[in-house]
Amino acid sequence: MTLEETGWPKQPLDARTAARDGGGAKPTLRTIAELTGLAVTTVSRALAGAPQIALETRLKVARVAEEIGYLPDSAAQRLRTGRTHVISLILDPHEEILGYATSMIRGLSQAFRDTPYHLVITPHFSDRPQIEPVRHIIRNRTADGIIFTRTEPEDERVKLLMESDFPFICHGRTELLAPHPYVDYDNHAFAYSASRRLIEAGCRKLAIILPPGQFTFSRHMRDGFMAAVREAGIAHEIPDGITIDSPSDAIRDCFFALFGKEDRPDGVICGGEVIAMAVMAAAHDRNLTLGSEVHVVAKQTSGLFDQVRPRIPTIREDLSEAGSKLGTLLLERILRQTPVTQLQHLQTVAEF
Repeated sequence: MTLEETGWPKQPLDARTAARDGGGAKPTLRTIAELTGLAVTTVSRALAGAPQIALETRLKVARVAEEIGYLPDSAAQRLRTGRTHVISLILDPHEEILGYATSMIRGLSQAFRDTPYHLVITPHFSDRPQIEPVRHIIRNRTADGIIFTRTEPEDERVKLLMESDFPFICHGRTELLAPHPYVDYDNHAFAYSASRRLIEAGCRKLAIILPPGQFTFSRHMRDGFMAAVREAGIAHEIPDGITIDSPSDAIRDCFFALFGKEDRPDGVICGGEVIAMAVMAAAHDRNLTLGSEVHVVAKQTSGLFDQVRPRIPTIREDLSEAGSKLGTLLLERILRQTPVTQLQHLQTVAEF
């Protein structure tokens, strides 16, 4: 819809063109007010999404602002409201989950669409303390909220953020007594379901590649795996020296050695697609037939395995859905002070 179609008082074309194309001064709230016939305070509240302003008015003001290229003064906004309208996503690059960052960002972007908030990615690398970027954001107030991943049972980031009363939500849970906001995937159910699938396929010995032991979801996966193998009373193995963070070559070499043993595992649970491909490569190099001599179940976060032959069973984790939920719940915390118990979500595992 163009400005003329909004129904607001008409302004000369050259005035709007100048505002849009930089022929005049930088567009301001007063510019929008003059073009729409509204008060500056009304324009400001409409752009901020104030619910007291009619939705039709908010939409029309937003369209006018977009048409003339209005950009808010972030420094003035911060002084006036105390908010940056920035959400920081702290990401630790890791290769075991394909498309992790892309899917997560897609979901978050959907949650922040049509809000004043925008997403800023803050990288964190595993050779640095996890708490560093969190401290920096809290100290400098560079964001209104923080999202982070790969939680630990006694996560120092969660403790600091709760002590500082700083809005946050994490992808993953802790074992702290105080409740905190989170979105998590049910990795216990994933490992249990994957193990049951292999047992029902006739496997006699199962193996699993776990996350590094310091992460909470490593315990969840181990517990789900052990529950299934103990129920069935079958042999199992958790390889030493590798995790889902290990290079794919190391995982392939480890399983090439395991598949050469007389009591080799014939069923493997993989927590990511890269891991599954490494295990499949090891089986191929040992001349073992997938689906008969070796069975693999993988967690799938992309569409990659839809095109892989032979097909292997997969269990999907929807990271876009997780990102959308993380963003939605964090906004609930920032804007509405929603109680923590309503800011917790566990993604379930679909049955086979």
